[in-house]
Amino acid sequence: MNDGKKPLLGLTTSELRALCTALGLPAFTGGQIAKWLYEKHVADIHEMTNLSKAARRMLTEGYAVGAAAPLHAQHSVDGTVKYLFPVTCSEYCDAIAAPEARCVETVFIPDDERATLCVSCQVGCKMNCHFCQTGKQGFEGNLTAADILNQIYSLPERDRLTNIVFMGQGEPMDNLDAVLRATKILTASDGYGWSPKRITVSTVGVKSKLKRFLDESQCHVAVSMHSPLHEQRLGLMPAEKAMPISETVELLRQYDFTHQRRCSFEYICFGGLNDSLAHGREIVKLVKGLECRINLIRFHAIPDAPDLPPTDEQRMEQLRDYLTAHGVFATIRASRGQDILAACGLLSTAHKSH
Repeated sequence: MNDGKKPLLGLTTSELRALCTALGLPAFTGGQIAKWLYEKHVADIHEMTNLSKAARRMLTEGYAVGAAAPLHAQHSVDGTVKYLFPVTCSEYCDAIAAPEARCVETVFIPDDERATLCVSCQVGCKMNCHFCQTGKQGFEGNLTAADILNQIYSLPERDRLTNIVFMGQGEPMDNLDAVLRATKILTASDGYGWSPKRITVSTVGVKSKLKRFLDESQCHVAVSMHSPLHEQRLGLMPAEKAMPISETVELLRQYDFTHQRRCSFEYICFGGLNDSLAHGREIVKLVKGLECRINLIRFHAIPDAPDLPPTDEQRMEQLRDYLTAHGVFATIRASRGQDILAACGLLSTAHKSH
């Protein structure tokens, strides 16, 4: 993607200034580069026309912008678009033999005036959740901040974006340095200049990493719950063993979610498994006193998980209404992109099999 050159994408303005100084260029050149990257989204260093030709030539000897267009796109009838982006994973992924296998999914979801991008942070995933196709791929590597940002940088609909969610492939807390770097650039005044309120980072709950994220970022957090019961959640999500959902909730109680930052729980509903009112009662007890919301999500079947049936609309509505009546704000998330392999990991799995 970069012909062995280091990407400028993913560097902060201060790092770009330090880079320029090391190359013998004026420090202010770093600020100019940042504007070309994060405001104008140039594809090539030679497009940075307020840099001298000598400076551009010097930069191109060892550096590239680091952007790459998507390899493939699938368009849904509802307007959702699923992209397959190439990634370098250059700092981590030496074990990936075939460059064509280095790809992740990114989903663009338009909804009236809102346009959300679901970005990935890893190739594969270590968490191995029973219901997730990405986990069944195994873990292949962490994305660099450049790889994460490229999903936004090179998105055809980039200028329409209103929100970004780290809910694609991979566990954000398992690649926290790169995720924090990416969100820092997205929210910096000399980066993208976004409000942290436009960004949500998801997690299954990873000890120490989640606390660090909450301490160092003001972005929203979304925790994958899927069951309030320890044994049942453990069967669905092996990460429950290392950090039970009860411990995750206790950690969240230490932070303020009443003003700028929002806490939510993602809850995939499986028919007859975790969608009963008894589960609703346990959810209410679990999150009592915590300012949060529950997003109920209908499960869409994936290969190799025949024991997980989808629920029906009536049971989801009953669960939502029970939670709401007992003081827990709950919504049913609309299903999007069902006709284009919209579940995480399906498109990249298909790509690797060809």
